[in-house]
Amino acid sequence: MTGGSGTDGPPAVLDHLVHATPDLAATVAEVAALTGVRPVPGGSHPGRGTRNALLGLGGGAYLEIIGPDPEQPAPDGPRWFGIDALTGPRLVTWAVRVTGIAARVAAARARGHDPGEAVAMSRRTPDGGRLAWQLTPPGAGGALTPFLLDWGSTPHPSAGLPVVPLVALRAVHPDPAAVRAEWAALGVRWPGELIAGPDVQLTAVVEGRYGRVEFRPGAGAV
Repeated sequence: MTGGSGTDGPPAVLDHLVHATPDLAATVAEVAALTGVRPVPGGSHPGRGTRNALLGLGGGAYLEIIGPDPEQPAPDGPRWFGIDALTGPRLVTWAVRVTGIAARVAAARARGHDPGEAVAMSRRTPDGGRLAWQLTPPGAGGALTPFLLDWGSTPHPSAGLPVVPLVALRAVHPDPAAVRAEWAALGVRWPGELIAGPDVQLTAVVEGRYGRVEFRPGAGAV
């Protein structure tokens, strides 16, 4: 396990994994068939052109399956997570949970890594509630460098979700030392293994009702 901490607070921990798809309904059905547990509808992201479904991973973390929202008009710019270019579902990145996101951003910049400016977002839940949070732009550091997420006073979305326990996380990068430096700048604790390899990869394994299921970076892989 690789971690970091500093004057900006305790280590940032895994908040959620992002599994992006060009077809949310189809991927939700596929994940349900493979794990034996159906992801729960999350909600739409107004103005972003996306909506999501969620599965708990245990330990206060969750899996976000995110894709185009057919009930929204096309957004002004590209959808986050490279969704517009996908030909199949893929595990694209991860988020870490922090408090005091502005201080985290400033501390990371002082350590040589710029995670981008935090922006405010919100969405309605299926029961009519509202979730609000702040986050840094996803993808600013690539698949292995997480974006920061501050839920503030909003109840965490993992509460009450059906759970498929996360049993393994693996990161592969040609230069693991560079990844560790970015994690340290963000004060991140990585709950998995990091190994050297020719391609950048992020892989997660969960324990479903029928056995283990792997979420991989390759298009079409679940």
